[in-house]
Amino acid sequence: LGHVRLSINDLSPSASQPFHSPAYGIHAVVNGEFYEYDELRARLEAETDYVFTSRSDSEIIIALYLHHGLNFTEYLRGEFACVLWDERREIFVAVRDRYGIKPLFWTIQDDGKGQGGKRLLVAAEIKAFLPLGWKPEWDVRSLKDAGWNHDTRTLFKGVQKIRPGHYMTCQAFGPIEERPYWDSSFPDKRIIDPRTPEELIESVRERMLEAVRLRLRADVPVGIYLSGGIDSSVIAGMVAHLVKEQNVAMGSAPASDRVTCFSIAFDEDSGFDESSIANRTAEWLGVKYLKKLMNEEELAKRFEDAVWHCEQHNPDFNFVGKFALSEVPQEAGYKVVLTGEGADEVFAGYPLYLPDYLREPDTAYAAHNPLTEEERIKQFAMAEEDAREFYDNMGANGGNGNISVPRRMLNNINTINGMTAFQPDVFADWTDKAHTACDPQMTIACNPDGITRHHINNKWHPLHSALYVWSKGNLPNIFLTCLGDRTEMAHSIEARTPFLDHKLAEYINKLPPSVKLRWSTDEGRFVEKWILREASKPFITKELYERKKHPYSAPTRYPRNGPLHKLMAGLVTEKNVELLGFVEWQKVKGLVDEAFGDDGSPKAMRLVLVVAEWIVLAQKFGVKKAQAEGTSSSHWR
Repeated sequence: LGHVRLSINDLSPSASQPFHSPAYGIHAVVNGEFYEYDELRARLEAETDYVFTSRSDSEIIIALYLHHGLNFTEYLRGEFACVLWDERREIFVAVRDRYGIKPLFWTIQDDGKGQGGKRLLVAAEIKAFLPLGWKPEWDVRSLKDAGWNHDTRTLFKGVQKIRPGHYMTCQAFGPIEERPYWDSSFPDKRIIDPRTPEELIESVRERMLEAVRLRLRADVPVGIYLSGGIDSSVIAGMVAHLVKEQNVAMGSAPASDRVTCFSIAFDEDSGFDESSIANRTAEWLGVKYLKKLMNEEELAKRFEDAVWHCEQHNPDFNFVGKFALSEVPQEAGYKVVLTGEGADEVFAGYPLYLPDYLREPDTAYAAHNPLTEEERIKQFAMAEEDAREFYDNMGANGGNGNISVPRRMLNNINTINGMTAFQPDVFADWTDKAHTACDPQMTIACNPDGITRHHINNKWHPLHSALYVWSKGNLPNIFLTCLGDRTEMAHSIEARTPFLDHKLAEYINKLPPSVKLRWSTDEGRFVEKWILREASKPFITKELYERKKHPYSAPTRYPRNGPLHKLMAGLVTEKNVELLGFVEWQKVKGLVDEAFGDDGSPKAMRLVLVVAEWIVLAQKFGVKKAQAEGTSSSHWR
């Protein structure tokens, strides 16, 4: 077991990892954070004879395992990936948190002894396998049917992800098993919810404050990422309330210190700069506000490093912006930040959820739903047509209105069209013959198990089904990766996500759909994350309370002959593309020039970005050129 420590709780050498319990033969390493560990520790000290050797939250895993066996996962609350070795029982256990906030990968490789033996490797980053004998190869099928995004596969052949909410075991060097210990669930759409909106709002507010308060515990200062959106502003507002009204300290900082928020600002004329709103929020809250100014040149400087740390492609520059954002707290001496990730997935914040909300009436909450059946039918037809037009323009499958088999498997939810709206159609012709029947939508439909698909088709409201499917693909594999842990930990920053606190999420999941997406009769529109807005109203400005959804993003248009144009032109060359092996140069040729300029094509820009990122990964990882079986290959040099 090996571990690179980011000291947050118990900064003394006694908290260094791996943790060992020689008396019981247990060894463990933990990446991330466990909450409520003081209460757990007190209980375990009273009920067991285990002697703690540190004040670290991470050591709790050994005591929990000794007392509860594999049931120890039930008591873990937080963001974590951890492994444990029980030498007496010869059992190895690897656990990933419930939403996949922390990454965890595994692969089986030769043991290097030349006798056909194998060994299991597990790591928080794929690049950790490189010095252990792993030779990276592209998983072309995973690329073509989006397995890297929607199931356990990655971009690399033979490298798998442990699913969120799952643990993996290997006993006596035998078979590897992966089993769930937690999953999202939603109420039966046919059962009436008797609670009033006021009851729900107050309960949400209480649970949100608790989730935020728990994440302020640390032996180092804690800061906040603040954008111009409601999610991060809610976190900042609740933290300011807890500090001012309840004298809660932000980590090791005295409660008398001002709350510190971090942000980045793009050029004002880009149309993507929200720093002015964030600044007004900071002034209203009375918090300290530190920001980094970003421009095209700064994005270009960080592009390749950001790709290296993410270990996968992303069709937007927003991951580079998040990479740069994580420099701000690091430069200010912070190791921990609270972020607003997960609010859209839990509270239904994305516009693509609307058709699925309207697909069926919310009969469980009809008495408190201002949306009439007549209006629902009218709005549903409009939402379906808007979505169909949007996905047709994007070239997404299913945009013609026909119900595909994957959609039929998932109660015809429209959200999977949005999850497959962009597919990089630049693959070499040989890949179609070598990897037939690749269908990203089928990958999505097959990812939930049969029991869950039964609930989707017979029990859950379509909005809740959409939330579930999204939370198993795009959330852990893009948003919590490229916009989360990988870009944060690249700068030794631990990000904590209150909205993905599983006890909070379990309560939100049980709420009726019409308090998440709610029809405003006065405004004649739907208000996304309605109950979040109402619960957080005392902690945010009127401007944010009334503001429509505006997702974090970096600018999408850049001039010809600028830093990014030159960078892309230098990366996406015929030689580099041919060395990938699975991309057809004739499909890529000319895209760089097409992507840039005032009339640049957004689709061309996305394609260029993805191909450039593949090239960066191939160069930095030394990935073997992909070719049809039976042909010779080469490596990057």
